[in-house]
Amino acid sequence: MVLIRAATQDDAGSISRVHIESWRTTYRGIVPDQFLADLNAEERTVRWREVIDSDPYVLIAERDGQIVGFISGGAIREPLEKYDAELFAIYLLAEVQGNGIGTSLLMELAKRLDEGGFQSMAVWVLEANESRGFYEKSGAVRVTAKEIEIGGVLLPVVAYAWPSLKTVVALEHFQ
Repeated sequence: MVLIRAATQDDAGSISRVHIESWRTTYRGIVPDQFLADLNAEERTVRWREVIDSDPYVLIAERDGQIVGFISGGAIREPLEKYDAELFAIYLLAEVQGNGIGTSLLMELAKRLDEGGFQSMAVWVLEANESRGFYEKSGAVRVTAKEIEIGGVLLPVVAYAWPSLKTVVALEHFQ
């Protein structure tokens, strides 16, 4: 069974581990190898402690006492059409992907954002990321694209969005 709950300071190290492992498996061949090799757990842990302190929307997925995934979101950082919230990050360990955990995290984030007064949500995704289908299956629509720099390389990213958080909260689990 998987428990979805708000992250605490004690979770920062585990979130950092999931974040780094997920980047290394998901973005291999997309992001420069050296960038992935240089990801530092201590630096990420410090950063996640700061995020947890400042952002009420950091949730973790815990299975058998171990954190296997997380999601974070909040007010949109860069204005995008009519969307007021943003999914900043969602990462799962490779071995638990495709089991509905990501959907549970997405639904819970949408519920909490809705309760916080937000109406809609967007997410930026590397275009070469095969996990883009997750957003499409959850009802998000592609709204725009741009390029971002990672590890000294410009990479295309696409924005997906959900016009209504209520439709995300009501999702059925999908594969």
